[in-house]
Amino acid sequence: MITYFQAVVLGLLQGVSELFPVSSLGHSILIPGLFGWNLNMKAESMLEFLVATHFATALVLFVFYWNDWMKIIGAFFRSLDNWKLVSAPIKGGAGGAGGGDVYAKLAWLIVIATIPAGLVGLLFKKKLEALFIDPRAVAVVLVANGVLLLAAEITRKRREKRRGIEITEVAPQETVHGGDARIAKLSWWQAIKVGLIQVLALIPGISRTGSTFAGSLWEGLSHEDSLRFSFLLATPIIGAAALLELPKLLHTGGTLIGLSLAGAIAAAVGAYFSVKILVRWFRTRTLLPFAVYCLLIGIIASFILH
Repeated sequence: MITYFQAVVLGLLQGVSELFPVSSLGHSILIPGLFGWNLNMKAESMLEFLVATHFATALVLFVFYWNDWMKIIGAFFRSLDNWKLVSAPIKGGAGGAGGGDVYAKLAWLIVIATIPAGLVGLLFKKKLEALFIDPRAVAVVLVANGVLLLAAEITRKRREKRRGIEITEVAPQETVHGGDARIAKLSWWQAIKVGLIQVLALIPGISRTGSTFAGSLWEGLSHEDSLRFSFLLATPIIGAAALLELPKLLHTGGTLIGLSLAGAIAAAVGAYFSVKILVRWFRTRTLLPFAVYCLLIGIIASFILH
């Protein structure tokens, strides 16, 4: 049975690694294996504990982007009555004369990009987790996650060089509306491609943030805009998955609820500070340090566990 100390450590680990592009589920499997914690990751109680920590992380993301989500949700319902808000070209700003509604388009991009991972998750999530839940397998997949992040950076730099454009980042003082307008200019096909890459995150060791971040970079977004789109995509899929499983937790004994609450609080704290750090980091920096981290940790863990 998991202890309160382990619950706090795993909760904090989940909150941080879910948002950093290094795979939360991968670390939740790898760390107990490295420290010799006798935890059955396949046990129903353990899965319910992880669900609680995921829900806390999704809640922090939702609250952090509260104003944006209110605009997105409102625009989504407006678009049901007036599809022109979505179909008209985005001309910058938050929408207006002659242009589409940025938040209506953004809402539908999120819906479309969420569908692939949602469908595959419902059909194959447990099978995928069963295949890769061994810490040794996770270590290898974590190396693959590092390769994915590295490939995204290399591809982006080559694309910019071919175009003869210097790689620049969004200025910190630029308004949020500018970033949302750039994301909303993605095509439906580009959103589907980002969604398909997100499917990889169902494999423990592949980061959800990392996969959608990489996909967004490949589709031409900046680092700052890619992070924002990745966080917006993560909120509904993590939240929905957690909500489906939370009722099971409420029907369990008091001890598991206490452990899950401790882990959830730790995850919320870790997630909050992670968002603050990453938003600042990707205004001027790249995925390279995270790619190197995943490669090194995956290789070192492989040697230790074997």
